[in-house]
Amino acid sequence: MQGIEQLRAAMRGAALLPGDAGYDAGREIFNGMIDRRPAVIAQCSGVADVMRSLEFAVTRSLPLSVRCGGHSLPGYGVCDGGVMIDLEKMNHVYVDPVTRTARAQGGANWGQFDHETQAFGLATTGGLVRSTGIGGLTLAGGHGFLMRRYGLACDNLVSADVLTASGRMVKASATENSELFWALRGGGGNFGIVTSFHYQLHQVGPVLGGVLLIPFAEAHAQLKFYDSFSVSAPDELGVVAALATLPDGTKAVVHLACYCGPLDQGEEVLRPIRTRCAPIADQIQPMPYTAVQSIVEHFNPRGMRNYWKMVYVNELTDDAIATLTEHYAKVPAPLTHIVVYSLGGRVAAVPDSDTAVSYRRSRHAVIGIGMWEDPADDAKVTAWVREFAAKMQPFASAGFYPNYEANADAGALVSAFGEEKYQRLVAVKRQYDPNNVFRLNQNIVP
Repeated sequence: MQGIEQLRAAMRGAALLPGDAGYDAGREIFNGMIDRRPAVIAQCSGVADVMRSLEFAVTRSLPLSVRCGGHSLPGYGVCDGGVMIDLEKMNHVYVDPVTRTARAQGGANWGQFDHETQAFGLATTGGLVRSTGIGGLTLAGGHGFLMRRYGLACDNLVSADVLTASGRMVKASATENSELFWALRGGGGNFGIVTSFHYQLHQVGPVLGGVLLIPFAEAHAQLKFYDSFSVSAPDELGVVAALATLPDGTKAVVHLACYCGPLDQGEEVLRPIRTRCAPIADQIQPMPYTAVQSIVEHFNPRGMRNYWKMVYVNELTDDAIATLTEHYAKVPAPLTHIVVYSLGGRVAAVPDSDTAVSYRRSRHAVIGIGMWEDPADDAKVTAWVREFAAKMQPFASAGFYPNYEANADAGALVSAFGEEKYQRLVAVKRQYDPNNVFRLNQNIVP
């Protein structure tokens, strides 16, 4: 490729071409359905490498993607025929235990972040899978076990260092480039490459957490109970209900819990859901926060084929629960499952106008997670997920979480953000990326 030797000479990291050692491994991401081939994979070692790679792409009018943890379900971190800017090696995390803040490079994932912050007994809301990148999750809002107590990941963002499409580095915060800061918190990767995130931390751990398995025969009654239990529980409790298949083929209701308050109080809070019926297994116990953060990845192994759809609902009515349980009864693949997790608490308490996030008042997120191995099963699993989403529409509130939806059209994005917020996002896009350089995302067209 013309100019590749100049790019390589200008970088501390590697610039990989097809056929180079490490190229195929470098383009693999969480979702095994994505098989794209960038013209160049720029494995950046620092901000200077990111700047050189961006300039290389822009001056040649090449498509551009930015990869952090590689968990984007639609595969936005990998492009075909363009420049893939890979931040994975930019993963340092610096903790200030006095101010309870952390600065993390844009390629860090939540496992790396939690490892450093938990050394000081601190944490902030992060993703449920340790290999998820902090960037993609935070820029979309950021759900996690701690969100009811401490807000979304983006609510804990103090500032961000952003490389804009013009190659200029800017700081976004409440006092500097404040409109950009507003847009970054929920508007996704539309506005630049965030090379550093600065977060507020909180005292967390040990927690009362783990897995509770309930017989599938109890699914309707258990979800009905979960609806009221999860919403009325203290904000310190993050809890999930899933309809899933256990390794032995048994269908079950799987609860994941994380109580981040005093452990003795957590025992009382969780007692009703643990004693409502005889469980298959109760593995809830005191554990480090990092341990509870590692649980979900056992249900979501890397490299599986993935197709997800989600809706927000304000109540798990009898009809909604019947739809969930009846649809799951004909699940087409063992690792395919349905997840319900609850918002509320601090998520709903943050004023709606503070960030670009648009779903704060919803009570539950309900996700159909298609996950399978054999490409021959693509059609039947994706059809099952689409059918699930269609059947849930009568119970849905507005909006969707951008990280779970592939290639939403402009009309869907307007609906997701609301007209007023969407137009505000368009204005920020026009200011910082008027030529839509950063378009491999839930794209807001300038």
